Amino acid sequence: MIPHELSVRIKEKAAALGFSGCGIARAEHLAGDEERLKRWLDAGRQAGMQYMERNFEKRTDPRLLAEGTKTVISLLYNYFPGKETNCENGFRLAKYAYGVDYHELIREKLDILCKVMLEIDHKAVTRGFVDSAPVLERAWANRAGLGWIGKNGMLITRKQGSFFFLAEILTSLEPEYDDPFAGNYCGNCSECLDSCPTGAIAAPGIIDANRCISYLTIENKGEIPESLRGKWDKWIFGCDACQDVCPWNRFSVGHAEPAFVPTFELASMQTGDWLNLDKERFGSLFKHSAVKRCKYEGLKRNIDFVNAKEIHDSDCDS
Repeated sequence: MIPHELSVRIKEKAAALGFSGCGIARAEHLAGDEERLKRWLDAGRQAGMQYMERNFEKRTDPRLLAEGTKTVISLLYNYFPGKETNCENGFRLAKYAYGVDYHELIREKLDILCKVMLEIDHKAVTRGFVDSAPVLERAWANRAGLGWIGKNGMLITRKQGSFFFLAEILTSLEPEYDDPFAGNYCGNCSECLDSCPTGAIAAPGIIDANRCISYLTIENKGEIPESLRGKWDKWIFGCDACQDVCPWNRFSVGHAEPAFVPTFELASMQTGDWLNLDKERFGSLFKHSAVKRCKYEGLKRNIDFVNAKEIHDSDCDS
C-alpha cells in the first residue's frame, strides 16, 4: 500500500473509532524537547514525579521504546461534556473524570486500530500507548500537525480547543507524514496564567507541579502545602482552571461518548454528600473512574483541605 493510501486508511479508521484527530509524524530524536525537559527537571518542577527522570533517552526518542519504530501516530479523543452536565455541586472534579476511566476505553480503541494496521502488514511493529509509556505526547501531537502547545502546557487546536485525551501508536509502517503544526496562536493572551489559582504556570509553557492543583490532588502522596490554603477554588480531583478560561475552548463541542457521561449518583452529589463520603460510597461512585487513582484517603484529604478553607472563611465572616 502506498504511503498516501495507508495514511488515509489509518485516519479513516481512527475517525470511525471516535477519535477527533489523527496526525502522523516520522519517529526521530526530539532534540529541542530534550533540552526543555532537562531544564524542567533540573529546576525541580516535577515535584514528586520521579518517574519523569527515568527512561530519559526513551522519553525523547520513541525508536528506543520499540525496536523497528519508524512512525508516531498521534490521536485525540474529545471529553468536553458541554454545558448541561452537572458535576459542580459543592466540590469540583476535572471534566475528564466525569465518566469511566479513559485509559480503559481508549486502550480498547488503540488495540482495534493496531489490528487494522497488522492486517495491512502482519509483520509490522504496532504498539499503542495512553499514559502508559515515557512518550512526550504533546510534542508528538505538535509534530503530527494537530496543534500547538499553549502557555498552560496543553496541546491546543484551532477547531476544538484543548479538552481531549492524547494517545499514540508507534509503528514500523511508513504512511504519508503530516507537516508539523506551524505557529503558536496564543498571541498576547495571558488568561491561563492569570487564572491559575496557585500560580503553577511559572512561565509560558512551564508548569511547576509543586504548585499545580492537578498534581497535588492526584499524584501527590503527601500533605498539601499549607502555603496554598485558600487558593484551591473547591477542586478535589484535578483542575480545569487554565482550560476553562482559554479563548480557544469557545470552539469545544460536547463529546459523543456515552461512557464519559457522569452517573446520576455522581451528578447528584451535594456538599454534605462529599463531606460524609465513606469508603463504601467512594467505591460505588468511582469503581470505573480515573478518580480511583488518588484512592479514598487521597480524595478525603483533598476534601478536608478545601473544607477547612471554607470553615476558616466562615469564621472570618462571623
